[in-house]
Amino acid sequence: MADADAREMRISDEVVTGRRTLWGSFRRNVPALVGLAILFAFLVLAVVAPLITPYDPTKQDLSQARLGPSFDHLFGTDSLGRDIFTRIIYGARISLVIGLLAVAIGLVVGVPLGLVSGYFGRWVDILVQRLADIMLAFPPFLLALAMVAALGIGVRNVIIAVGTSVIPVFIRLTRGSALTIRAQGYVEAARAENATDAYIIVRHVLPNALAPVIVQASLSMGITILTASGLGFLGVGVQQPTPEWGSMLGEARNYIFSDPTMAMFPGLAIVLGVLAFNLIGDGLRDALDPHLRTF
Repeated sequence: MADADAREMRISDEVVTGRRTLWGSFRRNVPALVGLAILFAFLVLAVVAPLITPYDPTKQDLSQARLGPSFDHLFGTDSLGRDIFTRIIYGARISLVIGLLAVAIGLVVGVPLGLVSGYFGRWVDILVQRLADIMLAFPPFLLALAMVAALGIGVRNVIIAVGTSVIPVFIRLTRGSALTIRAQGYVEAARAENATDAYIIVRHVLPNALAPVIVQASLSMGITILTASGLGFLGVGVQQPTPEWGSMLGEARNYIFSDPTMAMFPGLAIVLGVLAFNLIGDGLRDALDPHLRTF
């Protein structure tokens, strides 16, 4: 009993030490901290949006249409008199939720398929990889566009379409990790102890495959936001009057020469959102990869 308690305490101390090491490595990465600060700013603005702006993001006032930036309208107004700053911070809610749920779909579907494909091999691997090949034959944006065309327009369908477009990336990534891990000594030892395949996958393969998956999930957040914005720009994503960065940019393209600020601010929001997740993903990669970690 005492040996078991000591072993549990030692494992707990190793986990805490590992977390501290990862955070110490991450916080020394200045670009990653910049990305984290940008993301935190978007999250705060999205949460407190009703408290910091008096305007309704969907209410039209044609008498205030196409006003330039001022103290009353920080980023100006659009062609229907709606405050652009208000629509951007409310749009952060939509864009971040789409990115989060789309990546969740990619994780929930892609990671299990990649695990069983890499661990079992043979006909399971062939079947899963042919499915991934079919999906990868389409560029992610075109796959999402085709899904929207099949499912119809709407926030839910955009999330499903964008999430489907990132599934093959997680399948391939997790499969590669599983192929390496299944040949490790601790997996062979578990098999020698008659552990079930399900136990080995959950207890040994999945935890050791998580590092690249976490990094890819962060990077995919930026990709999904960009894809959803592209659908909105084309008019097949989130529909007006719901504030969403891509649809705002698509509406402003008609005024890009006469009133460039209408397109500049939504475009800048998209750039900063995608950049934040890319910087965070690079920071996580450096922190989780012992070959890249510096002390």
